[in-house]
Parts: sequence; C-alpha cells; structure tokens
Amino acid sequence: MEEVIKPESNDKETEGAYESDLPEELCGSHLLQQSLKGYNDSPDVIIEAQFDDSDSEDGHGNTQNALIDGVKKLSVCVHEKGKEDAGAPVTKDEDTFMSQDTRALPEKSLQRSAKVVYILEKKHSRAATGFLKLLADKNSELFRKYALFSPSDHRVPRVYVPLKDCPQDFVTRPKDYANTLFICRIVDWREDSNFALGQLAKSLGQAGEIEPETEGILTEYGVDFSDFSSEVLECLPQGLPWTIPPEEFSKRRDLRKDCVFTIDPSTARDLDDALSCKPIADGNFEVGVHIADVSYFVPEGSSLDKVAAERATSVYLVQKVVPMLPRLLCEELCSLNPMTDKLTFSVIWTLTPKGKILSEWFGQTIIRSCTKLSYEHAQSMIEGPTRKIPEKELPPVSPEHTSEEVHRAVLNLHGIAKELRKQRFVDGALRLDQLKLAFTLDHETGLPQGCHIYEYRDSNKLVEEFMLLANMAVARKIHRTFPERALLRRHPPPQTKMLNDLVEFCDQMGLPMDFSSAGALNKSLMETFGDDKYSLARKEVLTNMCSRPMQMALYFCSGVLQDQTQFRHYALNVPLYTHFTSPIRRFADILVHRLLAATLGYRELPDVEPDALQKQADHCNDRRMASKRVQELSTSLFFAILVKESGPLESEAMVMGVLNQAFDVLVLRYGVQKRIYCNALPLRSYRFQKVGKKPELTLVWEPEDVAQEPAQQVVSIFSLVEVVLRAEATALKYSAVLKRPGTEGLLGWQDEQGGDDLEEEQD
Repeated sequence: MEEVIKPESNDKETEGAYESDLPEELCGSHLLQQSLKGYNDSPDVIIEAQFDDSDSEDGHGNTQNALIDGVKKLSVCVHEKGKEDAGAPVTKDEDTFMSQDTRALPEKSLQRSAKVVYILEKKHSRAATGFLKLLADKNSELFRKYALFSPSDHRVPRVYVPLKDCPQDFVTRPKDYANTLFICRIVDWREDSNFALGQLAKSLGQAGEIEPETEGILTEYGVDFSDFSSEVLECLPQGLPWTIPPEEFSKRRDLRKDCVFTIDPSTARDLDDALSCKPIADGNFEVGVHIADVSYFVPEGSSLDKVAAERATSVYLVQKVVPMLPRLLCEELCSLNPMTDKLTFSVIWTLTPKGKILSEWFGQTIIRSCTKLSYEHAQSMIEGPTRKIPEKELPPVSPEHTSEEVHRAVLNLHGIAKELRKQRFVDGALRLDQLKLAFTLDHETGLPQGCHIYEYRDSNKLVEEFMLLANMAVARKIHRTFPERALLRRHPPPQTKMLNDLVEFCDQMGLPMDFSSAGALNKSLMETFGDDKYSLARKEVLTNMCSRPMQMALYFCSGVLQDQTQFRHYALNVPLYTHFTSPIRRFADILVHRLLAATLGYRELPDVEPDALQKQADHCNDRRMASKRVQELSTSLFFAILVKESGPLESEAMVMGVLNQAFDVLVLRYGVQKRIYCNALPLRSYRFQKVGKKPELTLVWEPEDVAQEPAQQVVSIFSLVEVVLRAEATALKYSAVLKRPGTEGLLGWQDEQGGDDLEEEQD
C-alpha cells in the first residue's frame, strides 16, 4: 500500500520564495539541497545563517555553500580547491594569477581572517551523530581510557569519549558497532588539542535506517521531540468533548451560518486557516480569512505557553511532524475541522473583483467550516468552472451549504487572487520558486517508493494571496496601535558582495538581468527565458543562483529598530509584514494574535518590554532556521534512501558551474545539486580552458570499443547533460556521474517527472 507524502512545510504565505534561506514569502518551494562539495570528507564551511524559511519571503533557495565557494561558484574563473591533476592543463593566465603577490590582488580575491574572542551565547546543541572507532595507537595511555567518536557532520570535530560510556564489548568487538549510529555531546575542547572531549549520550540504531537517522538529525539541531509533560497537558481543557463556553458567543461575531471552508494538503491535520467569499449586491465581495484562535487555549505564562515558546515552531519531516503544541490542540480543539464550531480570529474585507480593499474588519469570531477541501479539490474546481463536479469526487459538505456554493466561492476567490497577485508583481514583488521534492512512502515499511517535483498550482496561489493579504493587514494594524511593541517580520536586501558577484557572472554569460530591485529581478526572470525545455532549465539554474545572495527574513520588535526603512520586506516589497495565519505551528503568530487582541480591546497589552520581545523574536528566528535545516536533511535522507533502494536514477541536468577538474549540475528531475569529478569518469583526458570569459571543460571519453574513435564532449555553464545518480557503499551517500554521450535510455525530465516508480507531495 502506498501513502503520498506532500512536502509538509505548511508555509502558505510564501513571502517570496527565496530560501537560502528563502523566506516563505519568497519561495513557496523548497529545494532539496545537496552540498556542492565533493563528498570527499573534506570539511564544509557552512554559514548556518544561510538557512531560513520556506515561506517564500526571502526569495532564496537553500544554498549550503554559497559562501564557501564565493566567487568560485558564480564567477567563471576560479581554480578548484584540492589536488591538482597532472593531466589537467593549467593555462598561463591561471598560473600567473595563482602566483601573484597578494597585495596586487583585487580585494574580493583576498581571504579575510578573524579571531573569536568571546562566546556570548551557545547556539549549537553540542550534539552530533556519528560512529565509534578504537584509537589507532594501541600502546598509548589514551587507548586505555578513550574511544574516538567520528561525527557524520564534518564541521564538528572528532571527539574523545570515555570507554566507560561505550558498550561493554566495544573494545573486544569493535566491528560489531561499525554501522551503529551514536549521539555524542561535546563537553570541552581544549585549545591545545585537535580533538574535543565528549560524552556518549545514546545508541540510536543502525545507520541508514530512517528512524535512527531522523532522531540523530532532530537531536543535533536541538529539536525537542519528547512527549509533553503532565504539567503541560494539565493546561488543556479536561472535560472532553470540549464545547465553546456560552460567554464566548456574546463576545464574538457569529459566522457559523456563512459558507466557510479550508483548503490544505490532503494529508494535513492541523488546519490553521479557513476562507469565505460572499457576493454583495453591488458586485463586490465580502472575503474572510479565519485563523484558529490558538491564543485562547494557550494562557500567557502557563506551562503550555512556556513549552510552545521554547519549541517556537512545528518541525515538518518527510514522514511525520514534531508539533509545537499537544496534538489535542493541533489536530482537534484548534484545528478548523469541518462541521464543528471553532473559535477563530478573522480579517474580513470588502474587496472589488480587482482586489481593491474598500473596507477592513478585524475581530474574534466563531465559524463552522462546511467542508475540508484539498488543494486537488480546489484545483479541479478552478480548472472546471462550469462543470458540475460529482459528489464522489468531493469531500462531504455540511447540509446547510452545497458543493455548488463552495465551487462558486472558490472561483470568486481565484478571480480576486489572480488580480492581487498580478498587482503585487506590478508593485515590485519577487518570487524565486525552486524545485521541491515530494515522496510516495510505502504504507507498511515507511520507505520511499518514489518521488516527484511538487507542482505549485493555482489552488496554492489562491490560498497564498489571502494569507499574505491578512498578514500585511495585521502588521499595519498592530504597528499603528503599538509602534514600539509590534512583532513584525523584515526581509533585508541581498548581500551586496554576493549580489555583485552574480551581476558579474550574468554579464560574463551575456544574460540581460536587472538586479536593481526585487521587482526588476522578478521581471528579468520572467522575461529573459522562453517556454521550451532548455529555457526552463536555464531559468531553474539562474533562480537557484539568484537565491544565494538573499538573506533570511527575520522576526523583530518594532521598538528595537530605530530606522523604519529596515522594517521593509525586500521580496514582498512592502513596508510592514508579520505572521498571523499559522498559530498552530508558529509561536510568533500566537504573539501576534495577543497583540492584535490588545489592539482591538479584547485584552490588555502583553506585559513585555521591547527588549524582551526582541529576545523572543530572536529565539523564533533561531528555531525557524533549525527547523528549515532539519526539513532539508529529512528530505535529503529520504532521497538518499530512494537512490539506494530504487537506483541508479537517471535524469537530465544542467551545468551550473565549471571548475578545472569538476563541474556542478542541477539534476532537473529531482532538484538536487551535485558535483561531478572528471577523475570519476572513464575519460582518456580532459582539458580546462576559458573561451572569452566563459570556463569550459573538454572531455575525451575512453571508447568502449577499441575500434571506435574517442568521443569528445564540451561542458560549459548551461550545458544540458545526462547524469546517473548511484548509491555509494558508505551509508546514505550517493554520487552523480555523467552519462556517456550517445547512451540510450534517458527519459525527458519534464515529460516524465518521476515515472511510475517515482511519485508524490508540501504546503
């Protein structure tokens, strides 16, 4: 039996789809990012702040090593680090460049160095997963006291762990544990030692298995996946089934008779948001965004509040969710399940068919969702505007409403959303959509059976537009009332140096890109490329490159930043933005709900000074970044298992960068980036040269038949090539190799994304 798993990073309001960390508002899509390093056990230098949201706010794509390779990745000149191959000719220009006096080098080529003088706050969990080994020198004093812990993450140092922490028979039977994954916590790292000191925390199980690997990822990134304590659970309503207290009806606007419905991934159980759209006699519409009133169930200062604040976000893995709140709240009391009375916080507008706001109302409400639509249901309504959809193709609808009424509402919302979206991009918004993987899991084993690129369709865009509209409206409201105490979300402009490198790269490649603003960049991406397969692939590669200079979107307290120009959201190109629409899975949204309630006189202003609110914002940023990274690693884990179980996998790929002995590709069917090394291919020879300013590798393939002439292949940036992904002997590593020119058997990446054996879906 199969179970389709959508990408579940429920960020509907993708602030722009830029995930380097692309803020959600920037992206809406999440790239399964493989480090472009050579997988040769050399350490990565990864700037953790590179990873952020999947709400497409920041407009980037998760580029792990954007900073590592610096100019090297984008510019066309650069020498690859690592061993020089005697067979690879080096041009005179390069030789001269390498030997120049550093004083004569341009500033961008110099490696700046610095020294850590003090640790203000320990951010890393100090935990790592890895393997145990005996020390090499059996006669040393250390051998009798310690084993060597070798972390899977090469950024973490190797660690001496006391033998008393290790399994009893480890010293006599070390090979029995060669494939066992352990968790170690670093407790000290002396200045004069290459190795840290640590304690073995636990044995996770066999490397390469989903649950041990997942637990290791969660532990390394400090994700609390423990059961909620009895103290926390006591904060929940005890008398079940819970019903809305009568006094709430007198305090709230009753919308239970309205046609309100949810649109979510088919697998979603935490339904934060619902929509309504009522035609008005004058030709306009009353449109509502109704968000679960989670703050009602999370009393400020309670044990539940404290644990939610500490977790700060739900964490979406491929196979499960680590919730921010107990499941009773996430999936029952707060979730806007159909045909049940629910407490909500609503924003209701009068909108023209063109999306112009004529009036705006905020308030606490009670709704009764009439149906739970999936994105597929809503999409079929959009694609069949005049078709009567058979009841068996739709979920149940409450007796007070009809499927036709819901269909009309979806079509009206779609019409308005198209206008809102068009206007946003006219007004200068940016969106960097990147390829995002969705998996089909075997229902019994949990193993991935297939995968495909998740398609972001009109139904997703419909929901996104109204979530963005609500978030922007709430940001204006709370900032107007509490200019010093508003929790907002800003997206700084791209990093200047990296952007300049990208500008230089595009000039060298003859690409007419305008990077002067978010809107100009978006327009360039839309207009520079055609609709043929090659143009679409080039657009994917350039979108990926454009994501690298993008910064993270950040929560902040308005009273802490003095310069209001810094409040802006670069990708959305708006002066004020916040998160209001996902309080079941983001603590920042709960804080915003409390502020909005105070704005409307439902409660007192939370007793939090700006500095304390900023500290909460910083913590939300940290946990959000960790959550993003965990999500990426979960996707990488499942894809590596898929390659191992179903591989080798073939795909077309496009070259992103050319070095003197290797080249980087974006594998188009799966959205992964890999580096392909010349010395891993059956080549007779290869030659690196520059044609004008463009780097180029000429590969001469060893003929399979001695009677044949060797085939030549030229690899340059934006070359379309055929690659094969193969599992390596090492647990959960896979490599990419170039397919020999003229070999049969490759499917087009667009025609059959995934094939029968490789299928499905994240919101």
